[in-house]
Amino acid sequence: MSKMMKRLPDDYAALLIQVKERVRSAQYEALKAVNKELVGLYWDIGCLIVERQVDSEHGSAIAERLATDLQREFPGTSGFSRRNIFYMREFHLAYRDLPKVQPLVAQIGWSHNLVILQRCKNSLEREFYIRMTRKFGWSKNVLIHQIENQSYEKTLLGQTNFEKALTPAQRAQAKLAVKDEYTFDFLELGQEHSERELERALIARVEDFLRAMGGMFAFLGSQFRLEVEDKEYFIDLLLYHRRLKCLVAVELKVGEFQPEFVGKMQFYLTALDRQVREQGENPSIGIILCKEKNRTIVEYALHDARKPIGVATYRIVKRLPKELKGQLPSPDEIAKLLENVE
Repeated sequence: MSKMMKRLPDDYAALLIQVKERVRSAQYEALKAVNKELVGLYWDIGCLIVERQVDSEHGSAIAERLATDLQREFPGTSGFSRRNIFYMREFHLAYRDLPKVQPLVAQIGWSHNLVILQRCKNSLEREFYIRMTRKFGWSKNVLIHQIENQSYEKTLLGQTNFEKALTPAQRAQAKLAVKDEYTFDFLELGQEHSERELERALIARVEDFLRAMGGMFAFLGSQFRLEVEDKEYFIDLLLYHRRLKCLVAVELKVGEFQPEFVGKMQFYLTALDRQVREQGENPSIGIILCKEKNRTIVEYALHDARKPIGVATYRIVKRLPKELKGQLPSPDEIAKLLENVE
C-alpha cells in the first residue's frame, strides 16, 4: 500500500478535491430530480382526488381508503399515510389557480412545502417563502425559524430609499436584503445594553447574526477603520452581500432613530465607495439598526438622501407590532417584488 501511495502524482490532492466536488454535485442533482418527481407525484394524486370529489361528498372516506389501498399495494413505501394524502389534496387546492407558483413548488422539498402550506394562509406569503427557500437553500428548521420570525412581513415593511438611490437592476434584490426589523433572539442581553455590548454579542454569534440578516451576507469586520484627511472613523460592522456584490455598512444604535444618523451613514458610504470598493462591485449600502424608530421621522430623513440606506429596528425577542400588520404593500406591489426573486 505504501509503495502505491508513493507512485501517486503530485497533483493527486487536487484531483481528489475535484472528484469529491463532482460526486457531491451529482448527488445534489439526483436529490433534486427525486424531489421533483416526488412532489410531482403528490401533486397528481391531489389533482385526481379533487377531480373525483367534484361529484362526491365523501372526501374523508376517499382519503382513508386510498391510504389503506396504497400502503397495501406498495409496502415499505412511505408517504401514503391518511394525513399525507389529505395534504396532497390541500396542496393541489392551494396552488391549482396559481400557474406562476406551480413550477416552483417542485424545486423545494415536500417537508418544506408542508411547513409553508400549514403555517402560511396567504398565497403571496406562501410564494415568498417558496421562492426564498429555493433561493437560499433553507433547511426545514431554518424555514420554520424564518416564518416564526415573520420574515415576510418584516421584509415588505422595510424603510429604505432604494427606489431613488439604486438602479432598477438592484432595487428588488436590495429590498429583499434589508428588513424592517431583525430578531436576534439568540443573544443573551438584557433590555438595557450598550452599543459596544450589542456589537460584541453579535460578533460572538456571528453565524447566527448573518443567518438572521438573511443568509447572503459575509462578515468583513467590526470597528472597520476609515481615514479621511488624517482623521479616523470606525464603522460598527462591515458586511458584504454576495448577490448584490456590494459592501454593507451597519451602524448599531441602542436608542431611538435620529435624523442625523443618515448624514453620518452617507459619509461612511462615500468613503467606502472611494477607498474600499473594488472595481466591478456595486455602490455600498448602509443599514442603520436602531432599538426603536418613528416611521414618519425615518421617511423624512431618507427623503433627500442620495446614498442607498435602510433603517431597521432589532429585537431580542420575537414580535411584530400589531399596528404594522395593516401597513403591508398592496397585493400587486408584493407580486411585483416577488417576480424579481430568482
